[in-house]
This record gives sequence, C-alpha cells and structure tokens, in this order.
Amino acid sequence: MSPLYKLSLILVPPIYRALTMLLFSTCRVRECGREYYDELFNKKAPFIAAFWHYSIFYTMHHRIEGRDWVAMVSGSADAEYVSSLLNRLGLATVRGSRGKGGLRALKEMMACMGDKGKKAAIVVDGSQGPALKVQAGAILLASKTGAPILPFVWGADRYWAFKSWDRTVLPKPFAKLAVYYGAPLYVPAGIRAADLEACRVDLEGRLLALYRQAWGRFGIERH
Repeated sequence: MSPLYKLSLILVPPIYRALTMLLFSTCRVRECGREYYDELFNKKAPFIAAFWHYSIFYTMHHRIEGRDWVAMVSGSADAEYVSSLLNRLGLATVRGSRGKGGLRALKEMMACMGDKGKKAAIVVDGSQGPALKVQAGAILLASKTGAPILPFVWGADRYWAFKSWDRTVLPKPFAKLAVYYGAPLYVPAGIRAADLEACRVDLEGRLLALYRQAWGRFGIERH
C-alpha cells in the first residue's frame, strides 16, 4: 500500500461524504411503503436491507439511523474507499464477495447480527453482477439468523448513469427521487437448496417489481 494510496483513503471519504450530502440535500424525496421499514426498525431487532448495486450512492446515505448497521463490501482494493466511507458514516463493514471471501463475510455478518444486534445491508446482485439478478447470500443470511429481508429500491427523474456493469446511478442536483420499500420476506431456518432457489426467485421478483414502480413513476422503463 503506497503512501499516496494511504493518503487518498484518509482524504477521499470525507470529501465524498461532504459533496454527496450537499447534493442529496437538494433532492426531493417521496417514499412509498415506509411503514414496512418503520415496523421492522421499531422492533429493535436485526433485519436485512436488500438493494441493487446501481443504487449504492444514495442508499449509503438513506435511512442510516444510529450505529447499528453492518454492510458487506467487496474485498477489492477499490472497495476500500467504500468501506472507509461507511465506517465514517457509523456502519461496521465486513469484506467479501461471491468470488472472494463471501462465506467468511456471511459468517462475520451473522456474528454482528447475533452478538451485537446489528441490522445488515446487502447488495443483492453482488459486486460484479449480473445486474438486477439476486444472488443467494441474503437468503442464506436470513435463514441462518431468522432476520427478515426488507426489499428497498429507488429511482430518479434526473441522474447520471456510469458506464459500469450495473449503470450505477447518481442523482443530479434537485432531482426527484422515488423510494420504495417492499413487504418483508421471511426465510425458513435450515433452508435446503430447492427452497433456497424459490426464496431467491421470490426476492428477485419483489425487487424487480419495486424497480419498475420506482422508475416507472418517472416514465423510465430501465435506467
């Protein structure tokens, strides 16, 4: 790790946080299904917030209340910036992905949820995709912990889309945002392979339906 890289890890997260907080403060947000979030949050028990990778910029700043969240972050060097930023926002992080350290990261998240009562945040299509395709991690975590999964999606009327595999979105200044929460998904304990796939498909269907609602609000079929 070079001195310049170490310095960037110190400087980039707070600069990013300040700029995005300013940007998001100009946006007008309308929430639908907020009662699902409030019901789970008020129980003071762990739950799993599940969202698509494209939405990570605004999601990192939305509905983070208190220091009782843990997020899974890719084990790549670039993701060190994300991990550092989330730590500054008060979240604990575990490092891993489907291709590198994913099982270990799930075990660490289970420990954070069970021992410390933290809520979990998971990008359900992973760090490399395919985009809008749910991977099994959130289902396994829910089965092991008994925590419900809360689907969460947002869309915007004005935004920048990066040329990445998921077309990561950053809302433009003064954009209108539509935030949609779905009904919690409860996964049975000790889930088997066939049931795991059924739950994975169920969660994917719920998230895609919310995606169509959030973006469709602005007449957009696919961001």
